[in-house]
Amino acid sequence: MKLDGTHQRSIRRTQDGRGACIMDQRELPWKIMWVELRSTAEAERAIREMWTRGAPLIGATAAYGLAMALAEDGSDEALDSAYATLLAARPTAVNLRWALDKVAEAVRPLPPAGRSAAAFARADAICDEDVELNRAIGEHGLDLFRALHAKNPDRPLNILTHCNAGWLATVDYGTATAPIYLAHDAGIPVHVWVDETRPRNQGALLTAFELAGHGVPHTVIADNAGGHLMMQGQVDAVIVGTDRVTANGDVCNKIGTYLKALAAKDNDVPFYVALPYTTFDADTATGADVPIEERSGDEVTHVVGEGGSIRVTASRAANPAFDVTPARLVTGYLTERGLVEKV
Repeated sequence: MKLDGTHQRSIRRTQDGRGACIMDQRELPWKIMWVELRSTAEAERAIREMWTRGAPLIGATAAYGLAMALAEDGSDEALDSAYATLLAARPTAVNLRWALDKVAEAVRPLPPAGRSAAAFARADAICDEDVELNRAIGEHGLDLFRALHAKNPDRPLNILTHCNAGWLATVDYGTATAPIYLAHDAGIPVHVWVDETRPRNQGALLTAFELAGHGVPHTVIADNAGGHLMMQGQVDAVIVGTDRVTANGDVCNKIGTYLKALAAKDNDVPFYVALPYTTFDADTATGADVPIEERSGDEVTHVVGEGGSIRVTASRAANPAFDVTPARLVTGYLTERGLVEKV
């Protein structure tokens, strides 16, 4: 990602190497604020309260959180306690468990005194791998976008996306946004319809912020406008990220994704899901088996903007944070190994 013309990742080690530095995404797009995480408790809070978010970035943050715990106490008891604390921070994204497992596997054979350095090294490797995975997703997606644009070469390629699956949700590039950035850089005229993504407005606040920073033409729309645009022939493809894809191909993603998939199916618009292998959960059979996070109703009853938070209803609210899109509605899965199309 580029901020003020300087390339940066969404997470990095602190200058002394003993913590992690992240962007507090709650402040975006109004303010760019970097914060340092110095303990497992701070990493857990950052994940739970969504200072940092997005399946791959949650995993990376948790990996550093586990390393921080081992810097204080390298015992098995400390390892197990920190693992459990971080795993409970958010239940839906499978990358959280995956990253914790990778760090734990790397350090368990080691003596306590050597565990912290090994854990930080493994967390660094997770971040480096995520960047390369997303770059590869983007390269394969670029081929897909070229083919889509060739069908209507006299107008921009109109892509609709939901929530934020960009570099703010990963370490760099993003999943669903990686091919958008690469296509734009390659000279393909791309325009993005950006779902606002209620209730936390990750599309309007985060995806739009990213796209503007990269110079990609885009328009923010209400969540319910996507189906209308598809009916009008103004959407060439839908591409979303995901927090978990189960063994049968069901896709768990931000609430509202399912409705976009239904509209796409009804209007013969291809619906693609971008993910690295770390987000595929072969141990969970179907989307019905995925725990759906229920967040505070305050996120629905209140809207946060530049001036702060205002209440928009006097009634109580429910707030399921994710939904499941059945595999039958997915056109293809865009991975680091290429496009896996449904047969």
